[in-house]
Amino acid sequence: MSTTTRRCAGALLAVVLVTVAILLHGGQRVEAAAGVRVLPLGDSITDGFNVPGGYRIDLWQKVVAGGYTVDFVGSQANGPASLGDRDHEGHSGWRIDQIDANIVNWLNTYQPRTILLHIGTNDIFQNRDLPNAPNRLAALIDRITSTAPEAKLFVATIVPAGSASTDAQVRSFNAAIPQIVQTRANAGRQVYLVNMYAALTAADLADGVHPNATGYSKMATTWYNALLAVPGSLTDGGTTPTPTGTPSTPPTGGPTNPPTNPPTNPPAGCTATVSLNSWNGGFVATVRVTAGSAGTTGWTVDATLPSGTTITNAWNTQRSGSSGAVQFSNVSHNGRIAAGQSTEFGFQGTGSGAGLTPSCTAR
Repeated sequence: MSTTTRRCAGALLAVVLVTVAILLHGGQRVEAAAGVRVLPLGDSITDGFNVPGGYRIDLWQKVVAGGYTVDFVGSQANGPASLGDRDHEGHSGWRIDQIDANIVNWLNTYQPRTILLHIGTNDIFQNRDLPNAPNRLAALIDRITSTAPEAKLFVATIVPAGSASTDAQVRSFNAAIPQIVQTRANAGRQVYLVNMYAALTAADLADGVHPNATGYSKMATTWYNALLAVPGSLTDGGTTPTPTGTPSTPPTGGPTNPPTNPPTNPPAGCTATVSLNSWNGGFVATVRVTAGSAGTTGWTVDATLPSGTTITNAWNTQRSGSSGAVQFSNVSHNGRIAAGQSTEFGFQGTGSGAGLTPSCTAR
């Protein structure tokens, strides 16, 4: 190759490299500017052990299908082509204290609007001072909310464990989380509980620790529903985008003979359904409130607890009563539900929640 040819080739390569760098860097700027920054935060379950990308795969697809524009952020990156944004802050083997030691730097670097925190599994499997694990989680939450007070922090109970003895430790750790979250929410911090434990069973685990593909998909659904319940976690100013694609069950046409005098304000209405995660002597209930055709500005759920059952704590709701006839009402961030959409609250109790049939009244 002649000197002239080599120079031309070298110049062309330099132009190509510079162009690629500009495109990549420019693309990152556009993504960060256009999307709400979401920080998936935790350990190997956030990273996606067994299924690279983990829950982030289905969560990304749900967010896109819902018409939202987000930017997953973090210093780590992995996942398949179906995961449009592979950034995250999931660190295999890490405990609560290790996340806590790095969180300020990550928050200052990525400035997330929304944080998805699932941490504590390795504290249990590494037997790291388990009685104080909830205190470490509380300290981490305080550090996050102090460093990024405008961010919306979603704190998950951790997923089940495969062995009965370890799962008992998981339940003990999880039992402390609702009160940790509620105390800070009552103080005005933007902290929200996500009952991830109730979303999965041991059958959803690949190895007794990490979810399989089905388990990760269930995690994605649980995260997504929690995000939808908190205005502004996926959008600027809490506006609802137009979903992409078509619904899986398209609506049928209207009646052939519509009423001559349709009501001006159709009743809002709402329904409440409950899912239980029970063990000997206790349970966690997740209640989903779904708005009717006109949406809600507020809601109240009534239920009668079985004899001998007592509620010990609740989250994402205002509760009246702890046994017998009890009532739950919306809090400031989850009273307004668009037509056909849902929000969730939960409570923990002693005794049995079997046969619980809630009713919902919309405002």
